[in-house]
Amino acid sequence: MLAALAASRQRQRTLVADAGHELRTPLTSLRTNLDLLAQSGSGTELGRRERDELVGDLRAQVAELSALVGDLVELARDDVRPTGAGGGDAEPVDLSDVVRRAVERVSRRAPSVRFVTEVEPWTLAGDEQSLERAVTNLLDNAAKWSPPGGTVTTSLSGGTLAVADEGPGIAEADLPRVFDRFYRSAEARTMPGSGLGLAIVRTAVERHGGTVTATRGSAGGTVMVARFPGGSSDPLG
Repeated sequence: MLAALAASRQRQRTLVADAGHELRTPLTSLRTNLDLLAQSGSGTELGRRERDELVGDLRAQVAELSALVGDLVELARDDVRPTGAGGGDAEPVDLSDVVRRAVERVSRRAPSVRFVTEVEPWTLAGDEQSLERAVTNLLDNAAKWSPPGGTVTTSLSGGTLAVADEGPGIAEADLPRVFDRFYRSAEARTMPGSGLGLAIVRTAVERHGGTVTATRGSAGGTVMVARFPGGSSDPLG
């Protein structure tokens, strides 16, 4: 118990340190843009186009900061609450229902991508909200990297969830690190995101006694595979 407590405290310290580093950039950018707006109100001329672009940047930065804070809160919660067999908040969860809901949600916000889904019943003891967030993040990641008209294929069989996209794939050097907190490959740094989506996936999957890996697809793209304990019947029954 003491070892688990010490490990949890160390994860919290690491999270705070990493969060401070990641928050510094968007906050500095916000401050710079706000200073420019303040100067424009003190006599410095800004054209309508420049002012509109500045306001657009501010809105985008606030949205990015809000997403980052939300992801940090989710990670902090996952670090301190036990889930899974024997966990105090564990309840039977039908993972196939979770996957269907997540696919429906992501498909609405990624209309240019085709989603193909095939799931079989699988029940495990856990936190339904945390599992749905993890599956949604996997699907969001696949949709983000898929080209217009591309297909995201999702399957669930025997407790193994696989999400495959038709994007450019992940470089071999990046594969071991894609689930690390705040890690972003060179290609991903120009795209929106906090760098925490896949870290949330790994935290949620491991809290439920599972594992998650990323591989390159045989025909290109990326395949994310999460394996969960459980069975076809209620694991708490």
